[in-house]
Amino acid sequence: MSATYAPTDAFDEVDHLRRLRRVAKVARVMDTAIRIPGTGISFGGDSIVGLIPGVGDAGTAMVSLWIVNEARRLGMPSHKLAKMLANVGVDFGLGAVPLVGDVFDLFFKANRKNLAIILDHFGHDGMIDSRGDIRPMKDITPKR
Repeated sequence: MSATYAPTDAFDEVDHLRRLRRVAKVARVMDTAIRIPGTGISFGGDSIVGLIPGVGDAGTAMVSLWIVNEARRLGMPSHKLAKMLANVGVDFGLGAVPLVGDVFDLFFKANRKNLAIILDHFGHDGMIDSRGDIRPMKDITPKR
């Protein structure tokens, strides 16, 4: 009984795209999951959890750092990782300021900025539509 296997590169590409989609979903949930009708303003878990004094901004920073770590694991260069860490630092630092930080979180979308850096680096910048939803992708699953 013989089996036919797809080349390793095909599985690597599938895993790579799967990771990108996961990062895109987390960034959307954190920054743009809820839209206020008629205003064009959207927010997500970062704005909501950030309302909890002290631990809220620290918790959302941990999720943002997970996105940066995924970018590192995908092979992003260190200068782009530094830019992503700066986005997380600004979001955490200014987001922790009472009241002003909560308004700041509505408009500064660190996770979306970091996702844009990742997608631009890997040439997948058309993967996300204008609202932040993931566009349907063609099936790239290796055929057996």
